[in-house]
Amino acid sequence: MSRKEAIKIFEEKKVRTVWDDEQEKWYFSIVDVCAVLTDSPNPRNYWKVLKHRLIKEGNETVTNCNQLKLLAEDGKMRLTDVADPEQLFRLIQSIPSPKAEPFKLWMAQVAAERLDQMQDPELSIEQAVADYRRLGYSENWINQRLKSIEVRKLLTDEWKRGGVQGQQYASLTDIITAAWSGRTTKQYKHLKGLHKENLRDNMTNVELLLNSLAEASATEISKKENPKGYGQNAEVARRGGHVAKVARNQLESQLGHSVVTSLNAKDYFKSIEQEEKRQITDDADEITEE
Repeated sequence: MSRKEAIKIFEEKKVRTVWDDEQEKWYFSIVDVCAVLTDSPNPRNYWKVLKHRLIKEGNETVTNCNQLKLLAEDGKMRLTDVADPEQLFRLIQSIPSPKAEPFKLWMAQVAAERLDQMQDPELSIEQAVADYRRLGYSENWINQRLKSIEVRKLLTDEWKRGGVQGQQYASLTDIITAAWSGRTTKQYKHLKGLHKENLRDNMTNVELLLNSLAEASATEISKKENPKGYGQNAEVARRGGHVAKVARNQLESQLGHSVVTSLNAKDYFKSIEQEEKRQITDDADEITEE
């Protein structure tokens, strides 16, 4: 199953979802749906009791529910009961709630948006921009992040053309990352205090630029030399990463400090908030002086 996890929002409450590319359908966390519809202080227990009752009644919908690993509140990936829209529509009938009908309409909208995005990739980009804005990222960062996605796609296309398969993609990514930053992806995430979060979503503008330079360089070298298999692609990855390492070293020699930082998205938002407060204070001081 090729999956893409996402957080959807219904009436300011989070619903964990997974998109299955092969079946072209969403799977929704049942516990999260119970939390939305019942406002229960313990939605996990609510679902446990409901599930037991439905099983005793011989409800096939419950029997056929899947379990997928989703990101839990503790930051770990844990098996969670999920249901596709058809299954969920049936389950909702067993949950007395005034929110049932609005939730069904919301589910249908979520499914329709994804299908539209598959037909028109530009809609996916627009959705990504909206999501990043909602999270508080700056316009400059968002533009850089979207460009990095394009650069990454070109590189993975080159790897695919060169015969790279499965876990080799992650291994080659580690090689590039270590070549320019001095850290593997895991070590880099540890530096930033991340667990399952996306590393690129927690990079600064400069880190994104250097990472994109490394990946773009590897792509161009690959186009010229046509490496075959993992070994040759690994060597190209190192050389691409080295190009960005040279640029990083030159920049750091001018700045006097490392551009590979422990700053993550939360810190980034705090820095923006602090800068805005400082600007307001400075403006107020200027007005007072006048």
